[in-house]
Amino acid sequence: MPAAFGLYALAALAEIAGCFAFWAWLRLDRSPLWLLPGMVSLALFAWLLTQVDVAFAGRAYAAYGGIYVIASVGWLWLSEGQVPTRWDLLGAVLCVSGAMVILTGARA
Repeated sequence: MPAAFGLYALAALAEIAGCFAFWAWLRLDRSPLWLLPGMVSLALFAWLLTQVDVAFAGRAYAAYGGIYVIASVGWLWLSEGQVPTRWDLLGAVLCVSGAMVILTGARA
């Protein structure tokens, strides 16, 4: 299970970076060249999710969701300079708890 969380963390970073590249192009008026690393990053994200050792894709995606939320709150704070509220943190903890239930329950 620790390997799964590591893969999910890397996938989350790749997905957020890829999506942010599109955000930067469309919302922050950056160059369309931002799309190139964004697309590579999104492809890396998809590949990383296939490396998680679970029997069903839907379960991998559901468990990943919790890790994505934590990574997004981290991105909010570290990249965008917005300190997460207690509600951001509580929601992230709830999502990670759900991800752990999905991953550990699938192996039981």
